[in-house]
Amino acid sequence: MSKRLLIISIFFLFLPIQSSAENQKANIKGPITITSETLTADNKAHTALFEQNVVAKTTNLTIQADRMLVFYKEDGGDVTKIESSGNVKVLKEDRIITSKAATYYADEEKVVFTGEPRAMDGDNVVSGTKIIYFMTNDRFFVENSKVILKSKKER
Repeated sequence: MSKRLLIISIFFLFLPIQSSAENQKANIKGPITITSETLTADNKAHTALFEQNVVAKTTNLTIQADRMLVFYKEDGGDVTKIESSGNVKVLKEDRIITSKAATYYADEEKVVFTGEPRAMDGDNVVSGTKIIYFMTNDRFFVENSKVILKSKKER
């Protein structure tokens, strides 16, 4: 096994596993509450632009950013995509992921982090040029990865 595969395998050992993909998907599809200092809605383009101190919450996920552009369907208003930029921070359980930009794709149940993305779980850190989080499978893909794992003795 190559050193890189070993490091990636070790990283996934400390990621919690959800009870089932269906339960997780149901949580993400649930209601999203978004707060910000300003909102500009464009009903023709089916977008809502939230700016300044933006916080989006679902039942198990919180996204913070300076700016968030939400795309939604004409019929029913279901969110299809969220583009976040500026001091992006995603909190899920004990995990924190930070980056300069992130895009959530509802149909694919994934978030793509760019601009110096870092995923932290306790003292363990993964960084790269791009981090893709596949929410349904609770799985990460990292380009140009750097992994820092702390042993229990170091903590």
